[in-house]
Amino acid sequence: MSALSILYLVLPFPLIFILHDAEEMMVQHRWMLTHRESLLSRFPKMRPMLIHLSSLSTKAFSIAALEELVVLLLLTCHVLADGAYAMEIWSALFMAFSIHLLVHIAQAVIVKGYVPGFATSLILLPYAAYGFYSIWLAMSVTELIAWSALGILIMIVNLWFAHWIGLKICGK
Repeated sequence: MSALSILYLVLPFPLIFILHDAEEMMVQHRWMLTHRESLLSRFPKMRPMLIHLSSLSTKAFSIAALEELVVLLLLTCHVLADGAYAMEIWSALFMAFSIHLLVHIAQAVIVKGYVPGFATSLILLPYAAYGFYSIWLAMSVTELIAWSALGILIMIVNLWFAHWIGLKICGK
């Protein structure tokens, strides 16, 4: 990765992640409890996920976010050390995070209102777009799609693991 890419994209990523997850941590549990019944009636096929998200206390969610932050910090160190496949792995997780921001925006449109993470998702769209553009310049379309798919898969598996840790530590 170029020095400018590291300066503008890689180094701010953990701080941007913290900003986004701070918004989610502050409101997620209370928002889920307030909107749970409405969401369950409007989206019955989402019941297992909604029950799971409602069960995450602020502490459990924070522990999960901390686990994800540790992974992101380790990856940032790997990029700074110019490790093997650093750009590709970083791009995979960056694309997964950027898609995650779009999911929050889609959720807000679907529920016709605020959802946890929506405000920072809107604010972070220019950063995500710039990162996508930078990755687009460095990879072929096939590589971009493949690494993005891998990043989403890693994100899903790690999210499950992070939530499991959060619930386990909090005694649920």
